[in-house]
Amino acid sequence: MSESIHGHEVMHFMLERGGKFTRQSLEQAIIGRFGAEARFHTCSAEGMDAATLIDFLAKKGKFVESAEGFNTEPDKICNH
Repeated sequence: MSESIHGHEVMHFMLERGGKFTRQSLEQAIIGRFGAEARFHTCSAEGMDAATLIDFLAKKGKFVESAEGFNTEPDKICNH
C-alpha cells in the first residue's frame, strides 16, 4: 500500500482546482488525483478513504458552503 496522504494536501488541491464541489464531485476529484486506493490521514485520524476524509473534514468545519456547493479557504488549513 502507498504512503498515507495528509488531508492538508487534499485541501490545497481543492484550492488549486477552484470552483465548487458537491460531496460526489469532490470524491471523484480526489480519486482522480490521488487514486482509488489512496488512504488519508490528518493530525487526529488515519486510514481514511476519500469519502471518509470528506465526512471528517466537513465535521471539522473545513469547508465553506455556498448555494453552488462548497470549497475550502486557506485559513481553514492548519500549518503544522
